[in-house]
Amino acid sequence: MTTVTAPPAAVESLAPRRKPKRSFGPGSIVKYALAIFFLIVVLMPLYVLIVTSFKAGSDIGVTSQWNLPTHWTTASWGKAWTALRPSFIRTFELAIPVAVISSVIGAANGFVLSRWRFPGADVVFTLILFGMFIPYQAVMIPLRDIVTTIGIAPGIPTLIFVHCVYGIPICTLIFRNYYATTVPEELVEAARVDGAGLLRTFTRIILPISIPGFVVTVIWQFTSAWNDYLFAIFLANTRNGPITIALNALAGAQSPDYAASMAGALITSLPTLLVYVLLGRWFIGGLMAGSVKS
Repeated sequence: MTTVTAPPAAVESLAPRRKPKRSFGPGSIVKYALAIFFLIVVLMPLYVLIVTSFKAGSDIGVTSQWNLPTHWTTASWGKAWTALRPSFIRTFELAIPVAVISSVIGAANGFVLSRWRFPGADVVFTLILFGMFIPYQAVMIPLRDIVTTIGIAPGIPTLIFVHCVYGIPICTLIFRNYYATTVPEELVEAARVDGAGLLRTFTRIILPISIPGFVVTVIWQFTSAWNDYLFAIFLANTRNGPITIALNALAGAQSPDYAASMAGALITSLPTLLVYVLLGRWFIGGLMAGSVKS
């Protein structure tokens, strides 16, 4: 009877590998201590914001801003919601169309400029990107004259038009990089061989594989439109504008209600916070998808 002995290398490869033990030296302790310190610094304003929003008027003061409420109340939340509810709905009517329209236009531009080359494509791309570096403050008065001349309805329709126009450069840049580094050239060439034109190639082949890019641009544009105050204050008012104007009116009264202002700030920030919580991992993945050439 013959006994077969496995070589030592094979036996060693079959043995379970032990995970290396993590050593917490002085460097690790300093690193974690700094991380905890900066986390506390970042969360301190949020703590004051949340705690103050549940306080009654008698509990609010400079010396008691760090104290928990003596009597917890949601009256300030009700007051803030009553004041912000109409503009809260209008801001959704602004942010969702802006995110979708500018993303679709940016995807079309990015595809044409990356895969369907034409004479002067680089010049056109440079001119589109130039719009990213124009200060908004420098064009406010001419911009208001333009939208008035065109005849766009004031308020949300005007803001949708403006945010879509100013969102085209960043969306075009994101999608151009995504298509240039991620979408294989052979895929577009195969579509051409099969007789697909520019529009059919884009709608039938490119759009279905553009989800990572759309996640990035939709989050970016939704957040930009939701948090915008500069365009809103120039092109709208409290009766037809987004929530940032209403929040400013709530917090900027002659006798401000600090608890209601804090609650209003939290209500205003909840949609963008939820967007990042729900889509944050795809946002980072979409950014990285166009960062390296596969």
